[in-house]
Order: sequence, then structure tokens, then C-alpha cells
Amino acid sequence: MRRASRRSGAIFDVDGKRKRVAELDALAGAPGFWNDREQAETLLRERRRLTLPLEAWSNLEAELSEIQVLGELAEEENDDDTLGESLAKAADLAKAIEQAELQRMLSGVTDPNDAIVTINAGAGGTEAQDWSEMLLRMYLRWAERRGFKTEVFDVQPGEEAGIKSTSFNVRGLYAFGYLKSETGVHRLVRISPFDSNARRHTSFSSVFVTPEIDDSIEIEINDADLRIDTYRSSGAGGQHVNKTDSAVRMTHIPTGIVVSCQNERSQQKNRKAAMKVMRSRLYDFEMKKKQEKIDKELAAQPDIEWGSQIRSYVLQPYQKVKDHRSGHEEGNVDAILDGNLDRLMQAYLLIR
Repeated sequence: MRRASRRSGAIFDVDGKRKRVAELDALAGAPGFWNDREQAETLLRERRRLTLPLEAWSNLEAELSEIQVLGELAEEENDDDTLGESLAKAADLAKAIEQAELQRMLSGVTDPNDAIVTINAGAGGTEAQDWSEMLLRMYLRWAERRGFKTEVFDVQPGEEAGIKSTSFNVRGLYAFGYLKSETGVHRLVRISPFDSNARRHTSFSSVFVTPEIDDSIEIEINDADLRIDTYRSSGAGGQHVNKTDSAVRMTHIPTGIVVSCQNERSQQKNRKAAMKVMRSRLYDFEMKKKQEKIDKELAAQPDIEWGSQIRSYVLQPYQKVKDHRSGHEEGNVDAILDGNLDRLMQAYLLIR
């Protein structure tokens, strides 16, 4: 067990992380550290990203030591109860190690960041719009389960039911690292509640996830490249929403990227939120340009287009959710739609 612990320590690069934390502590203690506040905050964020897995590793080592003591005690005393306790703790430890391995997969520069999620209904009218609203609820419930905070920036309601599109952010450590697994086309198969003949329908919605970019990552946006339109917010919101042009639509002319925000009553706040989303989208755009050749060679991700779904949710004639990238399947569709997405996310991240 000790040898296994040392091998795992090498896999998680515990020594390397501890060395880097010591270097960062020395830098933080040096005179003039806060002269460049932006650089100082960047280094402190790096330290936080490193200390979290180190703390998890220390907890794993402590659990392993306790299991070994219990196992030795059970053997000496021939005590079945103590043996059972040690086996139960070993099973819990195995799950904790799996979580630590998953955390190791979240090593990208922006993986610890907050996430911005956009959902768009595909072809299919009311069916697809209802499916988009179901996806919105699924992700909000997933965030709630993890203790993450959410804020809906924009919702375009459907004519009869559901939503045409929405964008929202999820705030929490590694929110983007987990949610990046959701980018792609999601397919729903069910008996339509909108079909009087109770026929089976297939609906599609696309999900697009980008990291929220803080000031430590420089994104240059020229004012001349932006077109900003204001309009009256739609949907519920009272007299203020109906009588003021508080909603903001922002277009980045060189790339054609369009974002909108109408959640706030103040046009200034909506403009600020729209700029936050625009920075995120432009960062993602530039990163994809840099990785274009590699993505083509490795076929890392399917294009977001109809017919190339990443995941299928089947409610009829049987119940199953299947991720087509990892091959992982789940039978409890209701739990998945209620936000129990961790196993699907983990299966994808581990194959990545």
C-alpha cells in the first residue's frame, strides 16, 4: 500500500506542486509583490489551484493510514466488525482517488474559471424549444447540487412553450472544467406532449460553453469593432421592462459574434454583462483558431451541427442516456434531467 501511495504521488506530481507553491510563497513575501496588482492576483490564483489538490492528497494519505491501522487491528484481534469498517473506508477511499484523478484532468489554463453557457433550440419548433428549456433546468440543477452560483443573462422565449435561446453563467471553482464536456448537440427522443396523436418526436438543441475570462487574460476589443443595439426586453418584468430600451445586443463586426443581455433593468448593467460574454466568446474564438489544425488531425470534437449529437436522451420506447463520445450510458433519465450529470461528465473528461 505504501508503494502504491508513492506511485500515485508521482502521477499527481505532488512534489512538483509543493515546489511551485514554495516558489509562489517566496514571491508573495518579497518586497514590491503588490506593485503589479494584476500579476500578484494571477500568482495567487495559481497558488490556490495548486494547494487544492495538495490538500486533497494529504487527506487521501491520512485516510490510507487509518485504513491500514484498522486492517492491522482487525487481523490482530480477529475482529470482523473492525474489518468491515476498514473495507468500507477502503471503498470510500477508492472513490476519493477517482475524484482526485478526475481533478488532475482539469489542468487547462481556464479550467478553474467560471463558465458561460449558451443553449440554442434546433429545428423542430415548439418541440426543440421545450427541450432547450429542459436543458436549461438540467444545468441550473447541476450547478445547485454543486453549490455553484448561476445568473441568467438572456432568455428568448418560444412562441408556444420553452425557449429559443438562453445564455447564463455558472460561478464556482472548475465550473468551466466540468461544463466544457457539454459543448455540442443534445438529442431528445420522446412521446411529444404537444402532439395530440401521441407520436414519438426527436428534438435537437445545441449547447456552447466558454470560460469566463478575468482581467489576467488580455483580450483586446476595439470600440470601432463593436456595434451595440438597444431594445426593449421581452417576457416578464413589469412596466419598466416594457417601456425602456434596457436590453443590449452586442455584435463584434470582424468575427460576426453576437451576444445579448436583457436580464438587468439597467442598460448599463446589461452592457457590462454582454461585454463579459463577448470577452469569453472572443477568447474561445482565438483559442479555436490556434488549435484548428490539431483538432482536424485528432478529430477531438464533433462540429456543432445537426446529426452530430454528442449525447442522446431517450424517454421512449425505453429510457437511456448515452454519451456518444465516451460510450457511457445511464438508465435513470429522470435523475440526469434533474442535474445528476457527474458520471457523464467524468466519463468524457477521463477519455480526454
